[in-house]
Amino acid sequence: MSRIAILGGGGWGTALAIVLSRARRKHDISLWVHDPALAESMRRDRENRNYLPGHRLQPEIDVTSDTHTAISGAQILIGAIPTAHARVVYSSALASFSPGAVFVSAAKGLEPATHKRMSEVVAAVVSSKSTPPFAALSGPSFAAEVARGEPTAVVLATKDAALGAELREEFAAPNFRVYTNNDVLGVELAGAMKNVIAIAAGVCQGLGLGSNPLAALITRGLAEMSRLATALGAQSETLTGLAGLGDLVLTCNGALSRNRQVGIELGKGRALAEILAGMRMVAEGVGTTAALLALAREAKVELPITEQVAAILHHGKAPREAIRDIMERPQRRE
Repeated sequence: MSRIAILGGGGWGTALAIVLSRARRKHDISLWVHDPALAESMRRDRENRNYLPGHRLQPEIDVTSDTHTAISGAQILIGAIPTAHARVVYSSALASFSPGAVFVSAAKGLEPATHKRMSEVVAAVVSSKSTPPFAALSGPSFAAEVARGEPTAVVLATKDAALGAELREEFAAPNFRVYTNNDVLGVELAGAMKNVIAIAAGVCQGLGLGSNPLAALITRGLAEMSRLATALGAQSETLTGLAGLGDLVLTCNGALSRNRQVGIELGKGRALAEILAGMRMVAEGVGTTAALLALAREAKVELPITEQVAAILHHGKAPREAIRDIMERPQRRE
């Protein structure tokens, strides 16, 4: 029986604990929750009423707000923390890491302050020790649907093929299918970039636009994602797979998408600060936009959709004007 520790008691971390409790292999599961009061209520009520209401936590899921208790002895550590806070949490947990433990990042974004991917953050945090085996988990997977047991396919990327095969078996559960690849860079970048395109998709809906612009946005958004990812060294196939196209379609169309919801409210004319103040969970695309543009400048790659999303988010540009500017760019070959 493997001991698995999940760092992050939001909707996604909780959903992963639930799906892993149903896995074909039996696990000893520990879920770390930042807020002691929430951790106590989850232990008592066996439900995360703040972030994933209506889904019962099985008895084998231990909930704690103590990092040492959560990860001590764990063979697999899953990071499901918003990227802006990941470094602090991982640093505080470093002393309790077990030698040889595998680290799986389930976050979809870049560290806003440094533009680093989570694999880079983990490597930096544990540099005083040997860097742990690493994998990135991504793909089209709304937490509530995973917790309900709806059919879901995800991708797990690691450079170690044997590790990927082992983790695939560890995570396999009814209606939860895990594919593997070796493109950690591509999977991490795709997970970050699709959130920004989803904000733009929400803007289109908030403005009352129809299906034509949404289809164009998703298609050109995928081209934009592929352009940057391959320029940075990712495999093009990754962008047409679950982490790229799959998650992009879900996040741009799904009613449960937080990034899309931010875009909808922006399109309706609400201020970003007001929108974020009313959200319980993090929309990663808001903090990732500037980081992606910085990477694009270094790689000399154009990201026209991301540029307009940044103008709306951080420079007060009117959403309708931003959409018009995308459409009025010089004509070119596809």
